[in-house]
Amino acid sequence: MAFKIYTKTGDKGKTSLIGGTKVPKSHLRIESYGTVDELNSYIGLVSDHLHHPHLSAMLKEIQDRLFTVGAALACDPEKELKMSIPDLKEEDIALLENEIDRMTEELPAMKHFILPGGHVAVSTAHIARCVCRRAERICVAMTEQEMPVEPLVIKYLNRLSDYLFVLARYAGHIFQVAEIPWIPRT
Repeated sequence: MAFKIYTKTGDKGKTSLIGGTKVPKSHLRIESYGTVDELNSYIGLVSDHLHHPHLSAMLKEIQDRLFTVGAALACDPEKELKMSIPDLKEEDIALLENEIDRMTEELPAMKHFILPGGHVAVSTAHIARCVCRRAERICVAMTEQEMPVEPLVIKYLNRLSDYLFVLARYAGHIFQVAEIPWIPRT
């Protein structure tokens, strides 16, 4: 018999963390890894719009790291030590920083704030950046409410949003689309 995707266990608004602890689906921990899942989906969409071998490989690597982040956030912190959950590493952040630097070398200096748009890949990368910032804010809120979040998760999300901003600019460069400067009304 095939595996069924539905379990009916969440029909009353509860779900289980990794480790078995039941929490309401409105719990901030569920919101955190749900937002990371949303981010992961947008990153897949960015990759689909780019059609660029190096960037697609990098984005697939990021998607893998986001599964690691999601697993860490979905874990009951009181039971985490008993489970084998993959970890982020400082090298994951260094990879993002190296890629930011590599792309920035090919981009003109920014002289204005820029508006998202000009190409679907540019706009989608900006959407992913915004979702990433939301995931980061949720994780920070969790720490403020004394819910454990690995500090490297917050650092990774912070750097990833920077990467996605530069990627949006780089996508415009690849597709030869002019950046749209924000010129405030005077």
